[in-house]
Amino acid sequence: MTVLRLQKYLAECGLGSRRHCEELIAQGRVAVNGAPGSLGLTVDPTQDAVTVDGEPVERPERVYILLNKPKGAVTSARDDDDRETIYDLLDGVDARVFPVGRLDMEAEGALLLTNDGDLVHSLSLPTCTLERAYIATVRGIVSEATATRMGEGILLEDGATARARVRLLHTGIDSTVLRITVQEGPSARVRHLAAVVGHPVLELRRIVEGGLELGPLEPGQWRPLTTEEVEHLRTQAGMTTAG
Repeated sequence: MTVLRLQKYLAECGLGSRRHCEELIAQGRVAVNGAPGSLGLTVDPTQDAVTVDGEPVERPERVYILLNKPKGAVTSARDDDDRETIYDLLDGVDARVFPVGRLDMEAEGALLLTNDGDLVHSLSLPTCTLERAYIATVRGIVSEATATRMGEGILLEDGATARARVRLLHTGIDSTVLRITVQEGPSARVRHLAAVVGHPVLELRRIVEGGLELGPLEPGQWRPLTTEEVEHLRTQAGMTTAG
């Protein structure tokens, strides 16, 4: 018999992160065997009937996807302005998947999605530092001294200190192409970091997410992760088993 805490079971059913599932329980939307669920309640998926908003839930087959998000696509399930979302690109994906982190609308590149709520939760913890690498075209000519300064740490407006490994790839007439590798924060953090040193981002593409290379995927294309890639992510998240 496998007994799980209710919020953990809901996360494994693809209802979102564990924190989101805790909110569902607190809102009174979850029932176990017809009675209101509560935080900390344990369930046996083989014996107990769990519902959310009156609809039964069960653990689906786990799905892990790497998407090359195109510029202009929104990282959300729906958009009030009827813009393209990442879910419009997932032809052939029947599972309800969630992004690990975000890419802002004007950025493109590697984005992980999964219905493994525990993995989403663990990878989103402040203690988990996923390596993310970007190719950024920025305004102006970036000096070696500025690249070094970014690596030493820049104090941002929100009080956070951002650090990055920066490599100069190409210098044009009035712009510079950089490879920027960070271990904290979403794509917006990279934009803030570049702006603070006087080189606003003109174009931004994420080529590595959690150590996984974007590779030959064209914008709008996706592929399933390999077993080895999933285990690599679970290791980074501090999850020792795939159970």
